[in-house]
Amino acid sequence: MRGRPELYTSYAQDMAFLNTRPKRVSTGALLVVALLLPFMITDDLLQLLATGYVAAIGAIGLNIVTGYAGQVSLGHAFFLAIGAYTGAALSGDPDGRVIGFGVTSLPVWVLASGLVAALAGVIVAPLAVRLRGLYLAIVTLGLVFLGDHVFREWTELTGGPGVGRPAAVPELLGVRLDKDGAFLTGAQKLYLVMFVLLVIFGVLARNLVRSRVGRAFAAVRDRDLAASVIGVDLTKYKVLAFAISSFYAGVAGALLFVPNGFFDPGSFSLLLSVQYIAMVLIGGAGTISGAIMGALFITLLPRITRELPAVLPFISGDATGTFTVFQLEAVLYGVLLIVFLIVEPRGLFGIWVRVRNYWRTWPFSY
Repeated sequence: MRGRPELYTSYAQDMAFLNTRPKRVSTGALLVVALLLPFMITDDLLQLLATGYVAAIGAIGLNIVTGYAGQVSLGHAFFLAIGAYTGAALSGDPDGRVIGFGVTSLPVWVLASGLVAALAGVIVAPLAVRLRGLYLAIVTLGLVFLGDHVFREWTELTGGPGVGRPAAVPELLGVRLDKDGAFLTGAQKLYLVMFVLLVIFGVLARNLVRSRVGRAFAAVRDRDLAASVIGVDLTKYKVLAFAISSFYAGVAGALLFVPNGFFDPGSFSLLLSVQYIAMVLIGGAGTISGAIMGALFITLLPRITRELPAVLPFISGDATGTFTVFQLEAVLYGVLLIVFLIVEPRGLFGIWVRVRNYWRTWPFSY
C-alpha cells in the first residue's frame, strides 16, 4: 500500500516475484549493468562470465533437487555430460570423425539436450524413492564413474580420452554466435545469449519454487514421512525434482563448453560434481540467487588463483611444480566448503541478507 512499505493485504501480493520497490530497482540496475558489460570489458573476461552464467543454470538445477527437495545428488557431472554430448552430436558435422547430425539451431539442441538429460533423471529417480541421505549420495556418485567409463569407451560419440570432440555449434536464425560480426564480437554475442538464457531459466526456477510444486519439494526436504502423511505424493515429487534438475543440467552441459569450443570425457570427472556442490553450498542452498552467486564465485576463482604465482613464488603456475595453482584450487574448494558450512551455512546469500537487513533497519540496527 502507498505510504506503508512491505504491508501486504493479500497472500498473492506477499508472494509476488518482486514484491518491494528496492527489489525492483536493484534488479533493474543489475540487468542494466549486465547488458552494458559487453561494451566495457575485454573478450576473455566476457567468455569467463558467459561460462559462469551457464554454470549458474546447472547450479540452479542442482539446488532444486538438493536445496529445495532435499535429495542429495553427487552425480551432477553425469547429467551435464549427457547434455553436452547430446548437443554436440545434434549440431556436429555429419561427415566428421564423430557422430553428428548437423542441427546447428541453438534452441533445438539446447532443448533436446535438456530433455534427454531429464529422461536420464527420470530413470534414476526411482532410486530416490527407496533411498535417502548418504545412501542416495553414494548411488548418484556411482553415476559419475559409470558415465566416465561409458564416455571413454564410446569413442564414436566422444572422440575418446585426450582427443575429445568439438562442442555444440551455436547458431541462431542463421547467425553463428561464436564468430565476430559487423557490430558484435563472438564473445559479446555469446555473453548476451548466455545471460538471456540465465534470466529465463532463473525466472522459471524462481516461479517453480514459489508454486505448489515448490512447497511440496520443501515438505519432502524437511520431513518426507510428515509430507506423506499430509498427502504429498513422495514418488511423484522426487521424480519431478530429479527430472527438472537433470533438465537444467542437460541445458548447462550443452552450453558449458561452447565458449571454448572443445571438450573430452575427462571434462566430466568427480571434481566437476564437487565444484557444483561447492557452488550450491557456498552460494546458499535453497535459494536461486545463492546458486547464481556461488556459480559466479567458483567460476571466477581460477582467474584469481592464476595470478598468485606472480605474488607468491612458492606456488607454481604450471603442472610440474611442487605446489601448483591447480592443487591450490582443489584445496580452496574444500577449505571454502568447511568455512561456509561452519561460519555461514546460508552462504553468500546469507551474507547478503544480513547486509540488506542491517541497512533496512539502520540506524536502529539492533
